[in-house]
Amino acid sequence: MADPKAGNNPWSSYMLQLYASRAPPQPLGTVVFEEIEAMAKEKLKDYGGAFMYAGGSAGTNSTERANREAFLKWGIIPRMLVNATHTNLETTIFGVTHSCPVFIAPIGVQAIFHPDAEFNPARAGKALGVPFILSTAASRSIEEIAEANGDGHRWYQLYWPKHNEVTLSLLKRAKENNYKALVVTLDTMSLGWRPHDLTRAYIPFAHGVGIQIGASDPVFMAQCQRHPVVGVHPDFPYDPVKFDEGAAAGDPKYTEATYLGMEWLKEANSGLFRDWEDLKFLRENWEGPLVLKGIQSVWDAEKALDSGIDGIVVSNHGGRQVDGAIPSLLALEQIMKSTKIRAAQKAGKFTVLFDSGIRTGSDIIKAIALGAQAVLLGRPWVYGGVVAGQAGIEQVLRHTMADLHVNLSLSGYTSLKEIQGRGEEILMRLT
Repeated sequence: MADPKAGNNPWSSYMLQLYASRAPPQPLGTVVFEEIEAMAKEKLKDYGGAFMYAGGSAGTNSTERANREAFLKWGIIPRMLVNATHTNLETTIFGVTHSCPVFIAPIGVQAIFHPDAEFNPARAGKALGVPFILSTAASRSIEEIAEANGDGHRWYQLYWPKHNEVTLSLLKRAKENNYKALVVTLDTMSLGWRPHDLTRAYIPFAHGVGIQIGASDPVFMAQCQRHPVVGVHPDFPYDPVKFDEGAAAGDPKYTEATYLGMEWLKEANSGLFRDWEDLKFLRENWEGPLVLKGIQSVWDAEKALDSGIDGIVVSNHGGRQVDGAIPSLLALEQIMKSTKIRAAQKAGKFTVLFDSGIRTGSDIIKAIALGAQAVLLGRPWVYGGVVAGQAGIEQVLRHTMADLHVNLSLSGYTSLKEIQGRGEEILMRLT
């Protein structure tokens, strides 16, 4: 396949190559989200709780359903007789031009999905030139992921620790390892009500899985009167019963993992709810772009702008936190009605990204037309990674971008700039 960093029209060649190959796309064998999801579920069927940790959402899953249904309420209005031969997908975020408008969303605890865990998306992002965001809940360290991502473009997503000293240590490590922006997730100050996890009491963090950024941090580990643990990774597959039995028997491996897991939970998911005044601490200690993830209201978006924040991710955490919340696409629509936000975005002073519910190229078109400058892709690449590791993630990214390219050009547009924020012209409300 053509290198997506090499020119203006690389992604659409993927579709043509599939037809020319006379074979299903590899390694997944399909480009249909639901089929890839089903394969991931089947592959994890013997690892109780693993699939639903990614696939499940809060409460009745109503917010996740609303996220998807919101896209069906908008239709794209195609234009004809436009020379879209050289349509490109480039987008510029914080002064950096990327070959496509997709970021690999931060997903934690990937050691429960695949033995190579977060290495897979970090390497896939590097290979395809797609920006990667590392979660604080990762099962690999900040440094290991930076090495795996190499010269790729990467951001760091912060689950805000309880102690400022730990926060400063994480920010220092991110800076030293060339993470370009800080994404602060605001909607997980405590875990959401997730029946699928509660029924199994499924929480890998409690067994030391997904705490590797904490376990490798010198300040946090000093609080625990221990030295940082570097290069030690959780076993795959994760077996919570084995952990419980090992800890009950006094096995040092399991008792230590359980101790550190519980301590990191107290630190990074402490239940301490921050306020707008607390943001000053982060602003003073992070020189690069500072982005707030989890914004759903116009008031919060405008407050973020007034607080000197560089951008937001309009997101409801894929429906995983608040059951019965508004769909993220509706939140985006309402936020972009703010003349204050639109003016700041147009002036290059404020960046608006979108997350929650993206499955197809058409979804991306709708989100960008409603005002987003780029989107975060989550569950689709996770499922691709479950099935086929790095290669599976790369296929998902390729076919998603090809889908976007085909639909954008067939709709009569030659660039994302032509549709960004122009929903009134490009989309029609269907219901």
